[in-house]
Amino acid sequence: MTAKHKALSALGMAMRAGKLATGDETVLKAVKQGKAALVLVAGDASDNTKKKYRDKCATYGVPLLEVFDRFTLGAAIGKEERVIVGVADSGFAGMIRSHLGTHSEVEEY
Repeated sequence: MTAKHKALSALGMAMRAGKLATGDETVLKAVKQGKAALVLVAGDASDNTKKKYRDKCATYGVPLLEVFDRFTLGAAIGKEERVIVGVADSGFAGMIRSHLGTHSEVEEY
């Protein structure tokens, strides 16, 4: 299994464990309340969305990774396309980051 698949699998586990926030408002709220340990934004999200989350995550000190696309993110968590996902558990966040750390397409902000 590739590192990319392991990261997506960890994302799915986090979803089943109830440790994910998905969707714009929910993730934004989690970041502001200090509940997000990691934010993933789809590579095909709008520039506006990327900037909004880069700025918010920088302000609140939350790591942000730009990775995959909206369909891959959605499929990993058993939902339709998702542009933004917040991981609320530091264990899952660390697991996902470690798998994606070897992935050259990942941009960290």
